[in-house]
Amino acid sequence: MIATKKSDLKNTDWELDFYSRPIIDENGKKRWELLITSTNNFKDTKTFKWEKTCPANSVNSIWLKNALEEAIDEACSQGWEKPSVIRCWRSSMKTMIKRAADQIGIELISSRRTYSLLEWINDREKSFYPKQKGYIGVNLAPPSSPITNQAIPLPEEVRGDSWSFASLSLNTLREADEWEIQFSNLIPIKDSIDQHISIPGIRLFSPKRSLALAAWLGGLEPAKLLIEGTQIILEAGQSDRWLVTDVDKEAKEAIENNFINTKIEADGLQFISVQKSPEENSLDGFWMLKDIGEI
Repeated sequence: MIATKKSDLKNTDWELDFYSRPIIDENGKKRWELLITSTNNFKDTKTFKWEKTCPANSVNSIWLKNALEEAIDEACSQGWEKPSVIRCWRSSMKTMIKRAADQIGIELISSRRTYSLLEWINDREKSFYPKQKGYIGVNLAPPSSPITNQAIPLPEEVRGDSWSFASLSLNTLREADEWEIQFSNLIPIKDSIDQHISIPGIRLFSPKRSLALAAWLGGLEPAKLLIEGTQIILEAGQSDRWLVTDVDKEAKEAIENNFINTKIEADGLQFISVQKSPEENSLDGFWMLKDIGEI
């Protein structure tokens, strides 16, 4: 066997969920399961996926650390580097996951930007778990209760001097990896989406603080935009809800309809951009977001 050079290994973050599933094992206990997937790059369809069942009496950071090391070894054998970052959104497991990740030198980020993982879990809940022995038909531990934290104004460092609602054609968005952007995070676009559809988003403007604003916004781990009442809300991090702006009733209806239509027809894609002014073509920040339901 020829060893793989480190320079040849693929590098990406991981997304992780460690929790019980809607299955009762032979001992009458809930099945616990560790799921790991690599974060899909914008145009790279290759994904590392790994799963391992955990005995109910072994749910602790020691078991998780050993499982993570096993997953890393398997990933390396498939041509992947050890990740430097793991994202997870489940607050009840944060302490255990962080303790295990710290022991093997991986940074844990509490984030709902775990789109690849959530799609995988949704698929397993529909087509895999129902076929398993002991399936009870009710998820004992859904991914998360709906976030109900009251939205608070964005931190001053992330407030633009002005903003506008915007939309981009899907074909334009497919070229995002060719744009010159200081801070960005792009996610894959499915081939099945109608190429003529427009993707909604918001643009934040700040002539003097655009670059710093973009840096701060990335640190918030933006996940999705929502319209609640006459407010545009940004859900980010593990459970943060930020008030972006208020809108009038007429604008609210137009924006909300656009978001709803895109959630149905375009896999929930959205975006946020940061630039100096509406006339400025260059971007200091650009994040693709995804509304894929309650997480």
